[in-house]
Amino acid sequence: MIRHIVLTKFKPETPEEKVSEIYRGLADLTVTLPGARDFKGGRSRSPEQIERGYMHGFVIDFDDWAALQAYSENEEHKALGAQLVANAVGGIDGILVLDIEV
Repeated sequence: MIRHIVLTKFKPETPEEKVSEIYRGLADLTVTLPGARDFKGGRSRSPEQIERGYMHGFVIDFDDWAALQAYSENEEHKALGAQLVANAVGGIDGILVLDIEV
């Protein structure tokens, strides 16, 4: 299984409603794609407070690398990803992606 982890530094002017809208879109997409499951996302509430500005994040589990590749090539994913970039501090520089085998 591949765990897709995405952390975002959203611009201060990005309303929580916009973040929720993007995350709802990603959650809905996860349900429709073969090999994708278990979207979880939201705002950090960590008592450690060492997010370094990455206050929002989500994870999606994929059966294998091929399922993750299909997700990355999906047009709806690309549109939602573009919204993440548009609302992140510094564009793509405000986003971290980590894919690990679990």
